[in-house]
Amino acid sequence: MQNPTSSPSKTRSRLLAATASLAIAGAIGLGAVTSGTVPVLAEAVRVEGVQATGFADVVEKVTPAVVSVRVQARVDAASDRGRSPAFGFDMPGFDDLPDDHPLKRFFREFRGDREFRGDRGPRSERRAERDHRRHGNRERNRPVSQGSGFFISGDGYIVTNNHVVQGGQSFTVVLDDGSELEAKLVGADRRTDLAVLKVDASRDFTYVTFADDGKVRVGDWVVAVGNPFGLGGTVTAGIVSARGRDIGAGPYDDFIQIDAPVNKGNSGGPTFDADGNVIGVNTAIFSPSGGSVGIAFAIPSDTVKSVVSQLENKGSVTRGWIGVQIQQINTDIADSLGLKSTDGALVAEPQSGSPADKAGIRSGDVIVAVNGEKMKDARMLARRVSSMPPGTTVKIDLIRKGNPQTITLTLGELPKERVASRRNGNGDHDNDSLDVPKLGLTLAPANRVGGAGDEGVVVTNVDPDGAAADRFRTGDVILDVGGAAVSSPSDVRKAINDAASGGKRTVLMRVKSGPGTRFVAVPLG
Repeated sequence: MQNPTSSPSKTRSRLLAATASLAIAGAIGLGAVTSGTVPVLAEAVRVEGVQATGFADVVEKVTPAVVSVRVQARVDAASDRGRSPAFGFDMPGFDDLPDDHPLKRFFREFRGDREFRGDRGPRSERRAERDHRRHGNRERNRPVSQGSGFFISGDGYIVTNNHVVQGGQSFTVVLDDGSELEAKLVGADRRTDLAVLKVDASRDFTYVTFADDGKVRVGDWVVAVGNPFGLGGTVTAGIVSARGRDIGAGPYDDFIQIDAPVNKGNSGGPTFDADGNVIGVNTAIFSPSGGSVGIAFAIPSDTVKSVVSQLENKGSVTRGWIGVQIQQINTDIADSLGLKSTDGALVAEPQSGSPADKAGIRSGDVIVAVNGEKMKDARMLARRVSSMPPGTTVKIDLIRKGNPQTITLTLGELPKERVASRRNGNGDHDNDSLDVPKLGLTLAPANRVGGAGDEGVVVTNVDPDGAAADRFRTGDVILDVGGAAVSSPSDVRKAINDAASGGKRTVLMRVKSGPGTRFVAVPLG
């Protein structure tokens, strides 16, 4: 009911004014305005989010155990005479150029010898003295590499990469507090790219321990600490991306892949789990750009423990050895041998006089287990045998022509690495050469080709469009086809025809390539 003393127009004016007041109050963040009350300010928005766990506690504990490693080599100063100091190629007259010549300045600045004033003026006496000290001696030290490492004992043993210390004459480690200490090389192992240094000092060092490799899972958080680009004490984090990676670095590849950023200089540094235990030693990255793209590889802790223990005690590593050339089994080879799976390692050839040879292991045998442990592939067999000391007696389960057998042998010691010269596969052909159109190969008896030996048939030409073009190269020697030894091209053709008429889709050939022997499954279609 309207107030009799108020006109309709006045009532509408008061309502409009009140509405406007409320709108203004809302715009400036005030609460509702009521007659006789004090305006109330609205509260700021707050959200109780999930608090992520950081790595600061882990980093604080482990960082003092991580060091930067600087490596220097003795370089003959006279070797620079008459050579480009940056690239090492012959440059007659280089030393006769004036000191301020643009080419000479470029090479010295490129190399890092910044001894010339920016205004091209004369050097100061102090710089001249330094130049005399650095270049006047017959020999001088130059840093050749830098990397990372970490203490594994309180008395100064340090783990790093072999490729960090390789070629070094003197070694300096820089601790987390900036102090520098001289170190000596205890031992190194090229096959696993590991090395051990030792610092002698009258103090106890903070050190770290290794994780249980079997408990490391894909998806676990990890922290990498190291010296990327000379920036010591750098910490990065990520997860375990994969396990069991083979990157072609050696016969014992079994890397842990991580996505924690790792760069040049991180080599030899540790990767930690969330409890501060070392799960691996950073050793390589995959990078088209040269910097981190999120793919890095670490040597697993179990491998590191085994190798480092021997390096500490003996300065070198001895490995078990059975003496066979082995290769992976693919689906074509498995089909040729009548195997149900590609598990195991195919024996290409036992080495003469080796433990395997003496125990009766033959070419074509498939090793499927060692001491009851199933072998997934050839790399696993190599790692398992090498992890056992020489003199160990082992039981080898194998399949020979479809029949399971067990052979017992005593491991020998893996011989020191030898550099084997590759046989030159080129030779004179004779009238016994024969084309095998289905394969795209031209063959000749080995005893008619110079330097090929007396056994098998030599591949003298490979048709790039042939069925076997991606499996053979000129100079390869085919030793047997389908389990039968061959000595002439006609033997090869007959064995292929027999396999095809028997309904086989592939035929297995044993082939000698250079110093090694391998099996090749060749399609017959």
